[in-house]
This record gives sequence, structure tokens and C-alpha cells, in this order.
Amino acid sequence: MNSIVEYLDLIIPNPHCELNYTKDYELLISVMLSAQTTDKMVNKVTSILYEKYDTINKLSTANIADIKFIIKPLGNYNKKASNIIEIACRLINDTNGTVINDRAYLESLPGVGRKTTNVVLANLYNEDVIAVDTHVARVSKRLGIVKNSDDVLVIEKKLNKKFPKDKLGRLHHQLVLFGRYYCKAKNPECVSCKLCEICKYYKKNNKEVNK
Repeated sequence: MNSIVEYLDLIIPNPHCELNYTKDYELLISVMLSAQTTDKMVNKVTSILYEKYDTINKLSTANIADIKFIIKPLGNYNKKASNIIEIACRLINDTNGTVINDRAYLESLPGVGRKTTNVVLANLYNEDVIAVDTHVARVSKRLGIVKNSDDVLVIEKKLNKKFPKDKLGRLHHQLVLFGRYYCKAKNPECVSCKLCEICKYYKKNNKEVNK
């Protein structure tokens, strides 16, 4: 696993969350909105949303039809619009508008599951957790770190065991960015990747190289 960490440190030395936010609740909402869409699209939508509703109180009392119109490009906008308003209301009523470091509470919010919670805790509180999204899952399977049949929870547990705990937050962002820009779902840049020697995906799809 050291070779993976060293290579990711080389090509992605300054990993970071690519969602744009200035307030803790904006990060929470943005991560919730990112399900089944791209960070780029979320940023495009939230640049409008957070400018128009620039406080959590305004979001909590927003017209849901207007929220739906703004976030419609993201897909599943009816449910996500409802989630935005309910999350804002819950935070105001329960925590004075603050996103607290409490996994159980965060996962009780609408549209907020383990992955979203891990992203939030890693970014807001520097918790040593790793969130398994589609990029992390794909890269982990291709590199043979986990099995192709493993679900997201199993993948998370295996990554927690195989990598140093204090590396997990950083590793999450690196795996996301690696999957997004290098080890892409289509046309991955295998030829220039220094991990190809240990990559099961590369070996399987380039049998002639191994003859």
C-alpha cells in the first residue's frame, strides 16, 4: 500500500474537496446534492442557490418551487429540494444552525448517509475517515485493494485496515481526484500510470503486455 500512497502524494500533492462552500451547512448540503451528479454541476447550481439564500434561515423558509427550479439540473430535484429545506430547519432547531461533529445526528438528516457524513467530518473536523463514492470504489477495485463484489461499507472497512489511520482523510480526496482525472471510468490513463504494475484492471485488459 506504500506504493499507492507515495504515487498519489506525487501526482496529487495538495488534495482538496472540489465542492465550493463558505459555510459549514453549505458543505453539508452540497455533498447531499452531489449524489448521482458531478461536483462541477453542483457548484454551478449552488453558486446561484447560496447567493440567493445566503443564510441558513433564508434556506429554511425558502419557497420549495424556487429551490426545485434552481437545482433542477442535478436530477432528483424534488426530493433534494425538500431535503435542503428540512436540513436547514433541523440544524436551526437542533444545533443553532451548526453542523456538529456527531455522526449519528448527521446521518439522521434527510438525504445524508454515511458517505456524506464522512465527507463532512473529514473536511470540517479533520476526522480520519474515508468516504467511498463511485471514484473511490472504482479505483479500489481496479487496484485490487478490495474485491469487485464488495459493497461500499466493506470497501470502507478494508481501506481503514490497509492504510494508516492518519492518512485516510487525505487519501479520500486523492482517490476521488485520481478516479476523476486519471483512473477514469472510461478511457483511464493506464499508459502513464505508475501503478499499472499492481493494477488488476490493467493486467486484465492488457494481456498482451504480460505475455
